[in-house]
Amino acid sequence: MEGADEQALRVELAAVFRLAAKFGWHESVANHFSAAVSENGQIFLLNPRWRHFSQVRASELLLLDANDDSIMNEPNPPDLSAWCIHGAVHAALPNVRAFLHVHSPYATVVASLQDPTIVPIDQNTARFFGETAYDLEFGGIADDMEEGRRLAQIMKEHDVLMMGNHGVAVGGTTIAEAFETLYYLERACQTLVLAYSTGQPLSVLSDDMAAKVAKGWKQFAGMGQAHLDQWMEALDKEDPSYRD
Repeated sequence: MEGADEQALRVELAAVFRLAAKFGWHESVANHFSAAVSENGQIFLLNPRWRHFSQVRASELLLLDANDDSIMNEPNPPDLSAWCIHGAVHAALPNVRAFLHVHSPYATVVASLQDPTIVPIDQNTARFFGETAYDLEFGGIADDMEEGRRLAQIMKEHDVLMMGNHGVAVGGTTIAEAFETLYYLERACQTLVLAYSTGQPLSVLSDDMAAKVAKGWKQFAGMGQAHLDQWMEALDKEDPSYRD
């Protein structure tokens, strides 16, 4: 994503907001997605405060500087929790070019369990074996930069963060990569919740097999872009206003 055209980033990120609403990952006018524009990651796009995901347009995404908190004193500042989390992540992790945070239904259920581990019971759940960070120190609604910096430190070596009693966050080197990770994370958690609901013992893959499957997913690195591109084609037929 480094050096990518800002307008192209705006359009892709707006598309992901629309898709998140279509898939039921959204929650009221809350939750936030961001994408880095500058090489150092500290200039980034973020959705405006209290804008429903289904209505987001490319032109209205905020362009923010992670090192300039004066925006919080402006008439229409970004959401405080979004600034504290996304601003801190982009300031600390230039490799995280896209950062998506939601309270999607199944992932939030798993994150709310006493043990929120994504247990490897099929190839989708195994995708996250050894690839996921877990934060069990929920401290309430994020309203200070220190909380954002704490989460950034936890995510330093991982693209997926299961946020205990809260929700999930994923990062990626492109918007499409982050979108694909979130897509499969929600699917994996849906599988796990449904499996738990049967009351039957889980057939858990061995660590060796789970690691093999997780490694096998790496060969499909370009699939996320193809997935997002084709969904954008579908959006263009239904309602292309996200591009505005």
